[in-house]
Amino acid sequence: MTQLCDLIVLGAGSGGLATAFRAAHHGAKVVLLDPAPPGGTCVHRGCVPKKALWYAAQLAQQQPLAREYGFHGAGGTLDWERFRQLRQDYVDGITTRYEERLQKAGIQRVPNAGRLVDAGTVQAVDGTRWQAPHVVIATGGRPRRLDIPGFDLGWVSDDLFTLRALPGRVAVVGGGYVAVEFAGLLRAFGCEVSLLVRGSLLDGFDAELTDALAERMQHDGIRMIRPIEVRGAHRDAQGLRLDGDDMDAGGPYDAVLWAVGRVPNTESLGLEALGIALGRQGHVSVDDYQNTACPGIYAVGDVTDRKELTPVAVAAGRRLADRLFGGEPRARLDYDNIPSVLFSEPPLASVGLDEARAREQHGDAVRCYRSQFTPMQLALAGRREPSLMKLVCMGDDERVVGIHALGPGADEMLQGFAVAMKLGLRKRDLDATVAIHPTSAEELVLMG
Repeated sequence: MTQLCDLIVLGAGSGGLATAFRAAHHGAKVVLLDPAPPGGTCVHRGCVPKKALWYAAQLAQQQPLAREYGFHGAGGTLDWERFRQLRQDYVDGITTRYEERLQKAGIQRVPNAGRLVDAGTVQAVDGTRWQAPHVVIATGGRPRRLDIPGFDLGWVSDDLFTLRALPGRVAVVGGGYVAVEFAGLLRAFGCEVSLLVRGSLLDGFDAELTDALAERMQHDGIRMIRPIEVRGAHRDAQGLRLDGDDMDAGGPYDAVLWAVGRVPNTESLGLEALGIALGRQGHVSVDDYQNTACPGIYAVGDVTDRKELTPVAVAAGRRLADRLFGGEPRARLDYDNIPSVLFSEPPLASVGLDEARAREQHGDAVRCYRSQFTPMQLALAGRREPSLMKLVCMGDDERVVGIHALGPGADEMLQGFAVAMKLGLRKRDLDATVAIHPTSAEELVLMG
């Protein structure tokens, strides 16, 4: 027997939950299918447990700074099992609250995977069927696995959240978000870290700031090898070894983290039979309104080829639900000027165009402003660990088209500046703003 509803959502991650909650708020009868607990990658294998690691790493790095300030004592080591339990308790709390919110909102949660059998019908693995005029695909993504010898000897990012102890020597293979963040985290906890990068480092961020970050990472003891092609892994009596074109980078290592990108969960959804196009990497193709090629079927979040960020999935899902059920036929997410933060050490924050892309689009009309300085907290201890901030401006009125910041606190300070950019920020607006002193953020309003 087929059950009827207004909206079927496949996937209970950030995008799927946001869509379901907003649609239910508008009065829609919603069915949400996912075999995993609600929260998806962000809550269970991404943003939340990773940020917990980052907080712990920050505390580890504050201990030597405290001694440089004059505090006495050796400082403690991290009780990894206690920290692991604290982190898991926090994650479990989020999961419980999602379950309670789903029940309160009247959303039918089905702990099974589902697939499309036609444009408006979804079948769960147990054979139960639901029919609705609207179906949202929000099945997210997973770490990419390479078809190379010995890949299974290493870890992917999901595995790091199940560790009961930290390794001594780690090779991190990759040059993106996950690779750089975990290389910094592992190093902060005392691991010997080698970062092996095949191509560019942090493609999409401003090159001037990524170069500065790379220099800082190496100063902090991370061995960076690039470019290098890793072709496989094997184990010998000394540990894990990597096969590639640089034998000096081959090891031995106690662990290898493969951080070579992510792939969308689009298999077994029945999309091809409905004429829904998939991109080269398997992403669901959507237009500006999250529509797929099949009327009544939509996609949000990491399963699409848009920015793979939790707030993007949430915002896209909410706008979609407003359009379908909230009486806002033109509602859609504006994908321009989306801020993002890399939780490296130090953090790297960015919104808008980097200098290279700005010059591609606007040529000689682009003017950049920079400020390099050592934050007071570090300078007091005699350290020389410079932060770097950069404005990318365009045209005679110097409209700000990019803001980039590398340094302590960059992750927190950029949100407000991103709002200003959405409202059409000009360089003269920053010049007219009174600085908050002494802070790092003031550098963004004092650039000459």
